[in-house]
Amino acid sequence: MQLAELSKVGRNPVLPMNIQLLDSELCLQSLLRVLPGQRYVAAARWQGRQVLAKLFVGDKARRHFQRELEGVELLAGRRVVTPELLDQGFIDGHGGWLLFDYLDGAQSLWQVWRQVARQPLLTDGQQAVLAEALGAIGLMHGQGLWQDDLHLDNLLRHEGRIYLIDGGGMRCELPGQSLSRTRVLDNLGVFFAQLPAELDAHLEKLLIHYLLVNGEHALPLEALQIKVDKVRRWRLRDYLKKVARDCSLFSARIDAFGLRVVRREIEPALQLLLADLDSYISAGHIYKAGGTATVARVDVDGGPLVVKRYNVKGLLHWLKRFWRPSRAWHSWREGHRLELLGIATPRPLAVLERRWCWLRGRAYLITDYCGGQDIIARFEAYKQATPPETELLALDRLFAALLRERISHGDFKGHNLFWDVERGAWSLIDLDAMRQHRNARSFARAYARDRARFLRNWPADSALHQLLDQRLPQVPGTCPN
Repeated sequence: MQLAELSKVGRNPVLPMNIQLLDSELCLQSLLRVLPGQRYVAAARWQGRQVLAKLFVGDKARRHFQRELEGVELLAGRRVVTPELLDQGFIDGHGGWLLFDYLDGAQSLWQVWRQVARQPLLTDGQQAVLAEALGAIGLMHGQGLWQDDLHLDNLLRHEGRIYLIDGGGMRCELPGQSLSRTRVLDNLGVFFAQLPAELDAHLEKLLIHYLLVNGEHALPLEALQIKVDKVRRWRLRDYLKKVARDCSLFSARIDAFGLRVVRREIEPALQLLLADLDSYISAGHIYKAGGTATVARVDVDGGPLVVKRYNVKGLLHWLKRFWRPSRAWHSWREGHRLELLGIATPRPLAVLERRWCWLRGRAYLITDYCGGQDIIARFEAYKQATPPETELLALDRLFAALLRERISHGDFKGHNLFWDVERGAWSLIDLDAMRQHRNARSFARAYARDRARFLRNWPADSALHQLLDQRLPQVPGTCPN
């Protein structure tokens, strides 16, 4: 196949695939990242050796190729540890390629972080990962370089060394000079914004790992926190746009006669379920069969899932609902909000709306199955006693996160809070009325209602109620002291 033909193969070409370069042939074996019709990153064979290939095709090929090549040359020229560039070229009218040494067995620091992310905050394992990352970032900044999309996935650990990748995001301020403080703060803001917000209280401690490598500037914590908060807000807005369109993460079809958005990674496994949702619900285990919603556990090849169907009770109900985003869509969006903010909730997998000329009807939400106990069942034996401290600490973290992000649930009964054994966290379900507030006053009122509803799960004279009432944070002016 000629390189130019790659622009027409779409997102999932048949592999292996041979690509003709100028005077050699490249065999693509597995795709690692795809921007259909524009960019393909793959593990490949070239001249008898394993390589990582970045291929650029389409109308923007020249610009993307040049940007990546310039970034790679910046890294190599500053002697930053990065995979060796073995070959590069560009053919007008076809596209370009960059072939790198393949680091067999390398792990991104994001993969390593995921192995320790659920440990208690700032364990030795977590600090070790962040120390490696911040040390590499400090070295990069000391060479006058920064990466505009700096995150743990762009740092690879291989045979005890940390490699920087992704030349396309690499920038240089002043050759031969350390990065200015403004750029350092901006870039560290991007990095920390993609880590759990709970770590913000420990920024000073974490920065020691950076300053040991690059102590060129004093880094005021208040200024850094402002940068972190700004990037987090931008990332959230950007991500919530992605959940509504076709992209690398989601497969989306939206038109006048229906809406269907599915996580791309799981779409093949959900095909049969998506084709006949009502039959699967009927054959599944029904948790709720109310007039406005039906909730069922269904079994697919990958294991149990939960499907929530939002029913239309009649003409009057439809007239109230057809013009608004469905509750399924609201739950889909808010589930992804919680996911990005690091607040536990069953992972949203797919959302569907039946439509006729854009008028909404029945809707469906598919999520992971949360098999733990709800908090009422979990704390049943502790009405006059003290629950396990690990579960109380997890409840503290949940309420702290809701306060930090100004999120109200809207129906905070115990049956909507499940213990996730794997994550060691309380997981929120039933997000139909969830809201993130911009206004502090409206959030304070909503939080007060959530807190009061949560405490009503247990008798006011029980030891458990009194313990939780003392322990759970209050919003000034909304709860009695």
